Amino acid sequence: MKTLILNNSSNTPNAPADTPLTPQEVVDQLRAIRARIADVTPLTGAQREAVRGLSRIVTNEILQASIGAIDSAQLVSQAVGQQPEDVRALYDESNRWTQAEGELRTMLNGIAGANLIRRQRLALIIKQAYGVSTALANDPAHAALVPQVEEIKRLKRLARGKKKPAPQDPQQPAPTPSTTVLQTATKQQ
Repeated sequence: MKTLILNNSSNTPNAPADTPLTPQEVVDQLRAIRARIADVTPLTGAQREAVRGLSRIVTNEILQASIGAIDSAQLVSQAVGQQPEDVRALYDESNRWTQAEGELRTMLNGIAGANLIRRQRLALIIKQAYGVSTALANDPAHAALVPQVEEIKRLKRLARGKKKPAPQDPQQPAPTPSTTVLQTATKQQ
């Protein structure tokens, strides 16, 4: 069994353990790990559900009884094309990868949470910068801020998207294209 030794820096082979990794170093090391894992099989949502549905019926008791059946009759072993030792090894490997999966999920949740906090901090900084800039732009001494404030306003409007149409009066039915044409023709006469 090979041991994978990761450096804390892809550029510095002997970096101290407390040196934080950069995002690019994390990406590089994750890609290196993925390249060394034998079975990385991305599945579509439908494939995942199909496989998950089949694997839900595998309990430890059913597995042990099935291994017993494979072990007790050569005909069963030949029919399934597996030896009992191989099935036990696959089960052990599955359990070890479940542990690795949990560690990766924990790491992903931690990174996602930290990044969400970074985005929140950015949002607060942006909000403060806009507020201060807007207040200062009212002073002629800071007229240079007016174009930036106007650009931020424009970009914020674009980010919000198009305005939604005013809600219809529930008493009146929504106009259909044919009634709109009739109303327009009537108004023109």
